[in-house]
Amino acid sequence: MRFWRRRQDPNGARPGADEPAFTPEQVEEIQAQSGRALARSRSGLLGSLGRLFDRPEFDDDLWDELEEILIAADTGIGTTERILESVREQVRETRATTSAEVRDILRDELVAILHAPAGGPPRWDAPFPDLLVILVVGVNGAGKTTSIAKLASALKDGGHTPVLAAADTFRAAAIDQLRTWGERLDVRVVAHQPGGDPGAVVFDTLSAAEADGAAVAIIDTAGRLHTKSNLMEELKKVTRVIQRRHPEAPHETLLVLDATTGQNGLMQARAFTEAVGVTGLVLAKLDGTARGGIVFAIAGELGVPVRLIGTGEGLGDLAPFDAETFVDALLA
Repeated sequence: MRFWRRRQDPNGARPGADEPAFTPEQVEEIQAQSGRALARSRSGLLGSLGRLFDRPEFDDDLWDELEEILIAADTGIGTTERILESVREQVRETRATTSAEVRDILRDELVAILHAPAGGPPRWDAPFPDLLVILVVGVNGAGKTTSIAKLASALKDGGHTPVLAAADTFRAAAIDQLRTWGERLDVRVVAHQPGGDPGAVVFDTLSAAEADGAAVAIIDTAGRLHTKSNLMEELKKVTRVIQRRHPEAPHETLLVLDATTGQNGLMQARAFTEAVGVTGLVLAKLDGTARGGIVFAIAGELGVPVRLIGTGEGLGDLAPFDAETFVDALLA
C-alpha cells in the first residue's frame, strides 16, 4: 500500500501543495479497500439504509424506520436527531417527495458530517517536517500495536523510513510484539526494559530517529483505560517530552478505536481527546462489525476525523478513510 508516496515530476521534485496527493490508481485502491471493509456494515444494520429507499415515495413511516436504523447502528441518539432534523428541513425547502430525492439529501448530509472535521487530507500527506512524530493512543485490545505495524509498513512502502517507540513499558508482551513487527518489517524499534519510564523511551526514540535520518517516529503507548486519570496524566507527560525536542509535535495524535465497541468507542474518543488532543482516528476492525454508525457519532459529536480504517488482518489492510465511498456503499 503506497498511499503516503507523493507523485514526483520527471526531475524528481516534490509536487506543489495544490498537486493531488494520490494517483488515480491509488484512489481506486483506496476505494476498493474501503468497500471491502464495509462488507459487514453493508450487510448488517446500516445496510438497511439502501433498502429503505426502494419504495417510490418517502412517507412518515419511513422517517421512523430511518431513525431506528441509525440509532441501532450506533450512530447515537444525539447525532441521529441532528441528521434527521437537517434532512427534514432540506426536504421541506426543496419540496422533495420521492425516495430518490430524500436519499440524495441524506447522502449529502452524511458526507458533510464526515467531512466537517477533516480539515483536508491527513497531515502526513503534506510535505513532511524534518521528523514527523505520530503519537498513538488507545485502550487495551483495540488493535493499537497492529495498527502501528500497518502504518509503518505503509509509510515504508511510500519511501519514508519509520522508527517505532515501544513506550508501552507496562506490558513485556507489548514490547515483544512491537519488536517482532519491527523485525518483520525491517524497521528500527527503540525499547527499554519492562517497567521503564515511557518518557525515556520516547526521548531515545527521537534521538535515534534524528541520528538515522528517519522521516517518521511512531510512538506506541500503554493501553490506557480512559477512566484512569493517573494514566492519562502519564500520556500528557509523554507529550511534554516530545515537545521539548519538537515544540510543534506530535504532528498527529491518533486514537485507535475498535469499531466493534459501539458507543463505548465514543466515550473513549471523548476522554482521550480531552486528555491529549486527538487529531484523528484509526478505526480498527471495521471489517468485523455490522454497526458502522459510530463513524458519524464521533465525527458529529467530537469533530474528530477518521483518518484510517482497518480493512482486514494483513499488513496491507489499512486504508485512508474516504467519506464518499463509505456513505455510497451504505446507501447502495
